[in-house]
Amino acid sequence: MAKKKQELAVQGDTHLGETQLDDSQIFEYVFNIIETRKSRAGAYANREVTLMYWEVGQYIGSITLGGERAEYGKRIVATLAHKLTERYGNSFERSKITRMVKFARLFPDLEIVAPLAHQLCWSHFQELLPVKSDEARIYYAQDAVDRRLGIKV
Repeated sequence: MAKKKQELAVQGDTHLGETQLDDSQIFEYVFNIIETRKSRAGAYANREVTLMYWEVGQYIGSITLGGERAEYGKRIVATLAHKLTERYGNSFERSKITRMVKFARLFPDLEIVAPLAHQLCWSHFQELLPVKSDEARIYYAQDAVDRRLGIKV
């Protein structure tokens, strides 16, 4: 245990280039660790939520055959929304499930969605849903990635 503490002390000294650390240096170093890890955790959570919504939308869309079975689809979405809202809260209301289905329909390729989900959150994708053409949606998605729109720097 003493050896581990000594290694950590040496790492801290090496990182800051000093043998004696003042309180502000210690705070800054720990602050940076916390902020970096929180940011990474948030990005991971956002990515997983976005992919979850895509997967839910993809599944429901495949069951309802893209609107070809409209009455059946409406009934399924309404029933599912009721049950999911009871269990998970209002993130799964009927209108939100409908948006998930639209998301999966407009972004049908997981190989495109997955990398974008690493850099864009669900809110970004919701903003892209009204865009009419596939090319424009992909353009604006890539533009948001390139310009780091909505991402804390």
